[in-house]
Amino acid sequence: MTPAELAARLPKAELHIHIEGSLEPELIFALAQRNGVALPYASVDALRQAYAFTDLQSFLDIYYAGASVLLHEADFFDMAWAYLQRAHADHVIHAEIFFDPQTHTARGVDIGVVIAGLRRACDKAQAEFGMTSALILCFLRHLSEADAFATLEAALPYRGHFIGVGLDSSEVGHPPSKFSRVFARCRELGLRIVAHAGEEGPPAYIREALDDLRAERIDHGVRSLEDPALVAELARRRTPLTVCPLSNLKLCVVNDLREHPMKRLLDAGLCATVNSDDPAYFGGYLNANFVQTVQALDLSREQVITLARNSFEASFIDDATRASYLARVEALAG
Repeated sequence: MTPAELAARLPKAELHIHIEGSLEPELIFALAQRNGVALPYASVDALRQAYAFTDLQSFLDIYYAGASVLLHEADFFDMAWAYLQRAHADHVIHAEIFFDPQTHTARGVDIGVVIAGLRRACDKAQAEFGMTSALILCFLRHLSEADAFATLEAALPYRGHFIGVGLDSSEVGHPPSKFSRVFARCRELGLRIVAHAGEEGPPAYIREALDDLRAERIDHGVRSLEDPALVAELARRRTPLTVCPLSNLKLCVVNDLREHPMKRLLDAGLCATVNSDDPAYFGGYLNANFVQTVQALDLSREQVITLARNSFEASFIDDATRASYLARVEALAG
């Protein structure tokens, strides 16, 4: 079995998936028709052709337009269930799923509707596939900290349905420290803490996420390599990085997958993981990211196994579940 074949077959966890970013054009059009929402695109093909992003913001503009079709609990269920079926086909056995309630509450959708639909899909995946999953509520960083506080308060009646909070959306100009107080409140509530940093933003944003927000995981983090002292700190803390190679390529963080820093992250002893980010928009779900990265960087069999192990090490699962999942990796790795 080649390293790429092994990457496709290994059990793995996905830790950086925006559920709204898994909304395929076909489902966008189906939900638009079901809900009577007018779209500025004549067809599925026309929408796909609009997926020509030059940076993070040009992607976000179309991402938010796509989310406009999500209105009812059934819509959120259908979106999440479609993702979970694809993840299962890629041998994902645990998923920690980001969702952006502010994208929906700003349109008058109740946060309880969002969470109920997503949770029902997760429960179905557990029942049908044995797949474990968890929800992570993300604050939109281009909005104010006051808006984030309001979102947190609105979510608290559903506290039992999500395990943590994150920070996403437009990175440049919105440093993690902008949200220091709301994340302090989240820590008081016992929520797990993650944050996007070091994708388009500088390494200093990663430091802020670590020191100001006390993030347990850094989402992206590829620009950490520009700061050797930061790399050493991430390695010392064993802070996971949820890396998204095809996203980095599509958003021009790298110009060629052969230039991707994943191999250098591994060589530096960092707990890097492979993830799909917004797979409907960036050209591939988890296995596409994993296999194409392995091929482009000529990763070894041992590096492939390390990436699979890292995904479970970085997961917010209990020790017994982690041990059982790692045993499944070792059984297939031989």
